[in-house]
Amino acid sequence: MQRTSLAAFGLAAALSLAPSAAMAHFQLIYTPEVNLERPGEVPLKLLFWHPMENGHVMDMGEPEEFFAVHRGERIDLKASLKPITFTGADNEAAAFEAMLTAKRSGDYVLTLVPAPYYEESEDIFIQQITKAYLNRGQLPTDWAEPQGLATEIVPLNKPTNVLSGSTFTGRVLADGKPVAGAEIEVEYMAAEPVMEENRPGEPKASPMPGGAIVAVSDEDGVFTFGIPKAGFWGFAALGTGPAKEHEGKELSQDAVIWVRAYDVN
Repeated sequence: MQRTSLAAFGLAAALSLAPSAAMAHFQLIYTPEVNLERPGEVPLKLLFWHPMENGHVMDMGEPEEFFAVHRGERIDLKASLKPITFTGADNEAAAFEAMLTAKRSGDYVLTLVPAPYYEESEDIFIQQITKAYLNRGQLPTDWAEPQGLATEIVPLNKPTNVLSGSTFTGRVLADGKPVAGAEIEVEYMAAEPVMEENRPGEPKASPMPGGAIVAVSDEDGVFTFGIPKAGFWGFAALGTGPAKEHEGKELSQDAVIWVRAYDVN
């Protein structure tokens, strides 16, 4: 993966292809339905994967933090974590499942701070601080608010019902401040996990030619990407976090966000 920031500023919607980043690591927080009609228990899967390629799965260590934010209140979910084995197309790896109780209407901002992962091929650690979103009852409450993370992407479109054929815009922050010139990898979840079986379903898309899809943030930390297809889209701002070293090695502390797009019927 290419993990050096691109020295490009003032590009509101810069898109390019990065041939050196053919296999994009992406931390997932996944549940099939993000718009909830009724109160209840919501099952969640946490895995570190190459979802566009339906490829290699990486072992997750015990997360440092896992919580949801609802109406400004933090709900600790770490106690609900249970280790699982996720079997991808090529291998199997350690992952986690969890449960969220969604009683009240509003947004639930799922937030994961995973343990750093050692990528032997690059001799670096990767820590992808990840957000995903659920909504119950169509009541907007928290989705547009930053969560005070070391690094994060704040959505500027409601992340639970982006329209395919429209665009998604986000702002990259580190310690609450915009990150200019951040390199953002874009990933489509081609094979969504089968919840009961801890394996991927049938792929709905193939990897793009030319390597990873990349956008670059402008001087205000803002980027925009056109959403061509319904489904789950992930955005990873590489190396934008303030932590740069772990256990004596380079650390890429990334900000990841997942959004859900729908076709207009």
